[in-house]
Amino acid sequence: MDETLLKKSVIDVINANDRGTHTVPAEKLYSHQWLWDSCFVAIGLRHMNIKRAQHEVLRLLHGQWANGMVPHMIFAKGDQHRRDRELWRSYVSPFAPDHLYTSGITQPPMLAEAIVRIGEKMNLADRRNWYQTVYPGLLHYHQWMYSDRDPHNESLVLSLHPYETGFDNTPPWIVSMREHSMPFWITALEKLKLESVVTLLRRDTRYIPPGQRISTIEALAFFSALRRLRRKAYNTERILSRSLFAIEDLAVNCIAIRANQHLQDIAKTIRRKLPDELTQDIARSHDALDELWDASSGQYYSRNFVTHKLILEPTVATLLPLYSGAITKERAKQLVDLLHSKQHFAAKYPAPSVPLNSTYFDPLRYWQGPSWININWLVADGLTRYGYSKEALMLRQKSLELVAAHGPYEYFSPLDGTPAGARGFSWTAALILDWLS
Repeated sequence: MDETLLKKSVIDVINANDRGTHTVPAEKLYSHQWLWDSCFVAIGLRHMNIKRAQHEVLRLLHGQWANGMVPHMIFAKGDQHRRDRELWRSYVSPFAPDHLYTSGITQPPMLAEAIVRIGEKMNLADRRNWYQTVYPGLLHYHQWMYSDRDPHNESLVLSLHPYETGFDNTPPWIVSMREHSMPFWITALEKLKLESVVTLLRRDTRYIPPGQRISTIEALAFFSALRRLRRKAYNTERILSRSLFAIEDLAVNCIAIRANQHLQDIAKTIRRKLPDELTQDIARSHDALDELWDASSGQYYSRNFVTHKLILEPTVATLLPLYSGAITKERAKQLVDLLHSKQHFAAKYPAPSVPLNSTYFDPLRYWQGPSWININWLVADGLTRYGYSKEALMLRQKSLELVAAHGPYEYFSPLDGTPAGARGFSWTAALILDWLS
């Protein structure tokens, strides 16, 4: 593997996807700015241009809502994107910004991670200036997570739409959606096998084979769920008053716990004291992750917010408590055993987005089988901090092999490395650059 050549190729992809104001995930299919995409991109950009990496993060905060939420999408300008903006209609909420259009939901809170990683490339004085700049917005975002998305003070953040998890069509959400939130007209389309007609109208399948994306039935259900949120003006209290479709998502909470640790470090660096209430929320959230553990299967799961029952549908998110840093060494060992298990995640190119023995497993279908470089990066980071450097190095090397062989695609088959999804994918390129640097 020629790492110099690989480094140049991923830098070329990042530059090609740079729109000046933000970096798109990939050309053609993705035209806007996504929250956790841009955070991963900034982690790579810091090795190329520290100012540009800072700007990637600052633009995310530029779209922050008055209530503190950082939206999962900031829409590009231009008449060609009017349909996307009108789909979300963020202006129905009094908290949405007036100066630009955004979505009405958030995404995994990777912001603090990106901010700290950028800070690592600076001397102490510049780092403190950087932290001072972003601290008010970051603090407001974390306060919003627990004031708005933890209404029962359970110390676990809830999500209202699959898009908020970043894992989109991950099985726990598909199971919950079919149980609680599948409109009759979608069920009728499925029974009559008419979804293929709708597939022809989908934008994403113009660029990507349908078998590599979420199914049309899932896409319609996501659209229906979006409309429900929009009708409630993205007001969490109103949404929860008439909804059974809310989940304490495992991945989101693992990332939030790690983000909280970063927020505390940022505050300490600039000699700020976090509000007492948030400090208490942070401490409780660290312990609350234990409530998502199922002893009988030895895995972590997402939980239904209403029933408090674990959604016993395994995914790669069960490895993310390693990234959170909030579990015992004994639990960490059990998760590492899953990484070595041929029934679970020990594929030729790990880590598959669902276990190999899952009924949902499909090596090329979005979040129901393929391996993703960003998840490998997160899991490897956790493995390193728990002392599993050999496993972390394995994930890094397998990821480098995939991208060296095929280029920075969106995701890959864990069985044979077949590239899938969008080609020239920004976070794949950025995180490979981070590893190479």
